[in-house]
Amino acid sequence: MENSVIQRITELQVYKGVSSISFAETIGFNYSTLNNYFTRRSTSIDIELIKKIASSYDDGNIDWLITGQGEMIKKYKDAINHERKGSPYYNVDFIGEVDIMLSDQTVNPDYYIDFEPYNKPGVVWCNITGHSMKPAITHGDVIAMQEVKSWREFLLMDEVYGLVTEEFRTFKKVSQSEKDGYYKLIFVNGKYNSQDIPVSIIRKVFKVFGSVKRFKFQ
Repeated sequence: MENSVIQRITELQVYKGVSSISFAETIGFNYSTLNNYFTRRSTSIDIELIKKIASSYDDGNIDWLITGQGEMIKKYKDAINHERKGSPYYNVDFIGEVDIMLSDQTVNPDYYIDFEPYNKPGVVWCNITGHSMKPAITHGDVIAMQEVKSWREFLLMDEVYGLVTEEFRTFKKVSQSEKDGYYKLIFVNGKYNSQDIPVSIIRKVFKVFGSVKRFKFQ
């Protein structure tokens, strides 16, 4: 049983085209322990390993990983279409000038993503780069977001937003700061400390609804 699961973990790693070290870093697991699994020196599977793989690779099929039933990769193809059904996807990074591009009515989306929870007016999909919000949002994810027009009047705290200033663009969990006229930006990744940002320098705010791993065309 354990060896079969180990084999499927190895197959997933090979499919992703990453080294064992990179695979361990991605899932946040000790490389030496993972290497023991791969080289068959371990006799049992740590359930935490399965959980970390499942949370790091959302497109992976957890049922396949544990039982071998079904396909290795979930099929998202049916959610992607060119018939304007769902919300538009733009193949650009939020860290780039996605908000400027969205204001240009001559720019057409690459396609549409039909995912019912996020099929709302004004919602768009784009790419995200960086590691500060890992594991909630990871480098290379595709995110659904919507501009918050009335954020200056009211902004729900302790939610994830995309913030745009004259100098930078970033995704962070926004909370109330102890300092008047500031928001506190919270990094999900524990390697970073929270930061205060003056409300006055924020130009645009985007509500982040959710994220998925990059779609696989199988």
